[in-house]
Amino acid sequence: MTQRKQVPDSGAGQAKGASKPSLAELRDALRRFAAERDWDQFHFPKNLAIALSVEAAELLEHFQWLPDVESAALPIEIHSKVREELADVLLYLIRLADKLDIDLAAAAFDKITVNAKKYPVHKARGTSKKYTDL
Repeated sequence: MTQRKQVPDSGAGQAKGASKPSLAELRDALRRFAAERDWDQFHFPKNLAIALSVEAAELLEHFQWLPDVESAALPIEIHSKVREELADVLLYLIRLADKLDIDLAAAAFDKITVNAKKYPVHKARGTSKKYTDL
């Protein structure tokens, strides 16, 4: 597997030496951001899910038609754009989960447990087959 060139994360918006924000801190920041702009009136789950999908598509655009090797070693200007799109996806995902009262970290750990049962190591190691085909 090709190693991606190490591109330092800018850490913009974060004080040097500060700990990385938790999902709860991001959720709270998004609540404040939306409240300050009176946007809660628009943040229904359907709208947030649509926005999440649009942002995921914008992320995908940066990889469309790239060979696998190139997608793993993005030029710095594309890497920067991908970073922004990933942030958009994460922020909409956090906001949607908040509106639906879903603990994302707990849901993710639960899903890893489900996937571990669907894809036992002795059957899934080294293959990309769907669990129904193992």
